[in-house]
Amino acid sequence: MANKRVKVIEQCHIGPPPGSVSSTSIPLTFFDIPWLCCPPIKRVFFYEFHYPKTHFLQQVIPNLKQSLSLTLKHFFPFSSNIVFPPKPQTPHILYKEGDTLPFIVAESTTTNLNNLVSDSPRDVTCLHPFVPVLPSPRALEEDESGTLLISPMAIQVTIFPNSGLAICITFRHVVADGRAFHHFMKFWASLCGPKVGLDLPLLDRNMIQDPNGLRPIFLEAIWNIPIKTMESTGQVNNVPSDMVRRTFVVRNEHVENLKKYVTTKCQNHGLETLHVSTFVVTCSLIWVCKVKSEDNTKDDDELHILAIMADSRNLPQFSIPLTYFGNCVVCGNAEITESKLVGQNGIFEAAIAIGSKIRCLQYEGYKGAETLMSNFTEFATLGKHMLLTAGSPKLDVYETDFGWGKPKMSEVVQVESSMSISLSDCKGKGGIEVGIALGRTQMMKFNSLMEQFLEEIAVHDS
Repeated sequence: MANKRVKVIEQCHIGPPPGSVSSTSIPLTFFDIPWLCCPPIKRVFFYEFHYPKTHFLQQVIPNLKQSLSLTLKHFFPFSSNIVFPPKPQTPHILYKEGDTLPFIVAESTTTNLNNLVSDSPRDVTCLHPFVPVLPSPRALEEDESGTLLISPMAIQVTIFPNSGLAICITFRHVVADGRAFHHFMKFWASLCGPKVGLDLPLLDRNMIQDPNGLRPIFLEAIWNIPIKTMESTGQVNNVPSDMVRRTFVVRNEHVENLKKYVTTKCQNHGLETLHVSTFVVTCSLIWVCKVKSEDNTKDDDELHILAIMADSRNLPQFSIPLTYFGNCVVCGNAEITESKLVGQNGIFEAAIAIGSKIRCLQYEGYKGAETLMSNFTEFATLGKHMLLTAGSPKLDVYETDFGWGKPKMSEVVQVESSMSISLSDCKGKGGIEVGIALGRTQMMKFNSLMEQFLEEIAVHDS
């Protein structure tokens, strides 16, 4: 890592305690396979912690390492390898005795922690020094067939002396979805801090049924995708110089006003009240504001897509426990024409499209799995007007307490490069946090539109 804003103190590797995990091969299910195409996920947690550097190095870091090792005993896929052999052999996760993940300890040399946890617009590169890069995929030794070994996770802890620390994790989605990843984080935090009693993860892939035979279809699609698609290490290149990131907070009162607005519109149009949730109205607001803030917006019939990721655990057709470790996400594409999206009733029209799609996913989960695969394989044609949702306010990100209190802020770093918005619970008094990255001028327009909409809807409600 060559970066003047941080100084690397230590680079090491952490794995489960010796002898605690036997060699294990875990197959990829049809839920996992599409995510082989996904660039690495990057999530950072910032904590306020007013201790000197010596305290961090002598007490905090050793505790983090030991508790991480104990956590990996149960979440060992993160310290395994993703094995990608040539066709017709199938990709899988393989743990062998001694497998580890990279663990970096660094010190911030210039950055003020308060600037990083601000809700104001910040240059997108401000988080880059704290993000670890995954090791490059490597060829399996003594194998001439072209089998690749792909590392699934790297962790960097960055110290801000007398101020706090950042824990940033880069990981591959093919190993775990958001719920499984945050289970891992909270388990690690519980062993490091005061909380105890979290459930162990369930790694049994036999509980994933495939009645529609999606797995062989998805494998065939993966084999036809260039291998370089799966080789990204999370290194960020060529970020536009004017791009900024910002976290917006949609407060509970805003959410309730939006829900009342949409419900009233449904009644006025003689429509059945749809799935009007916090997620639906928040995404409707953000989607409309983002499209209207673009310079080339036209009032025409060009199609826009919001890709909705939904956790299918506990859905009747799957009946998968919440503690299942792996991927269990389905996808639905809410589609709407630009003329409706930017029109007078844009938020209402968006809410209808999103709510209808979520209702469909609740009853057609397997179709949602098919959509996830097609979104990856057809992204070149769909991507022009596609917005992806990442995260969920139901994952309780701000409950990740290592013993230093709740995070001051947590962000999904890759929103700057994946045409996505991130959603999470709120660190304050309730509501939902939305992370987005836009050009500086567009961000100002986006912010103005949001404030205008929320003010109009509050007046409408009164």
